[in-house]
Amino acid sequence: MKETVTNGQRAETLIHALPYIQRYRGKTVVVKYGGNAMINEELKNAVIQDVILMNCVGIRTVLVHGGGPEIEALLKKTGKESRFVQGLRYTDEETMEVVQMVLCGKVNKDITALIEAAGGKAIGLCGIDGAMLKARRLKTADGEDLGLVGEIEEVDISTLNTVLDSGAIPVLSSVAFGIGDDAGRALNVNADTAAAKVAAAVKAEKLILMTDVRGILRDVQNPDSLIKTAARAELETLKKTGIVSKGMIPKVECCTTALDGGVKKAHIIDGRLPHALLIELFTDEGIGTMIE
Repeated sequence: MKETVTNGQRAETLIHALPYIQRYRGKTVVVKYGGNAMINEELKNAVIQDVILMNCVGIRTVLVHGGGPEIEALLKKTGKESRFVQGLRYTDEETMEVVQMVLCGKVNKDITALIEAAGGKAIGLCGIDGAMLKARRLKTADGEDLGLVGEIEEVDISTLNTVLDSGAIPVLSSVAFGIGDDAGRALNVNADTAAAKVAAAVKAEKLILMTDVRGILRDVQNPDSLIKTAARAELETLKKTGIVSKGMIPKVECCTTALDGGVKKAHIIDGRLPHALLIELFTDEGIGTMIE
């Protein structure tokens, strides 16, 4: 039987959120949108509603997205075999065309259209627009070539600020503008890293990474072992002891990049939970792991 929520309870919920709305009004929050929340329709709609509400109460919201599953699907359709080097997608010319087509085209415009259809105002962008994300080719630690994969060296926030000042939500895909030997070429950059670099550049109040796990777990086999808060200084110890391992390492490194760049707090949250963004921002308990 569906539980009935009274008007009084609705009012209490809004009053509970008021101090948080006042705290974050006029501040910038960068959200990395990815994982299951980009695929599941219910979760997708919840994220769109969350970012529109955040924008409506005066939070300057930047939405940075990836699109790995969509890229993989189109590569398969074209008969292109994916190749990975130390967990990173090797990006040749043909793959880069697909990446640019999917991220800057379909995925970016689909998200922008969903926000507009739900009553929000959004501007779809990629890192090439205004040379917003400038990058050089990235190689692995032992010097292996990754093709047209970039490492962001500079973020030009002028275009982002223009969009934010207009009251719209920038929706940013993680394709960068090449510099140096690759001047003017499109380079594929990691979306988590792009979000962290953007957050640092705009001096965001928060960076929020939406993932498919609850956050940092003391025991990966125990979902109830969530570490709710961690200090920046603790992160190296968490890595050395193996608590932060495998796929969580790059997430934590992105949080470190953001915090070292002046971002106040970084969050790793479970994007599989509907309205995860609102729960993190506007409740005492929050969800996921907060690093400061």
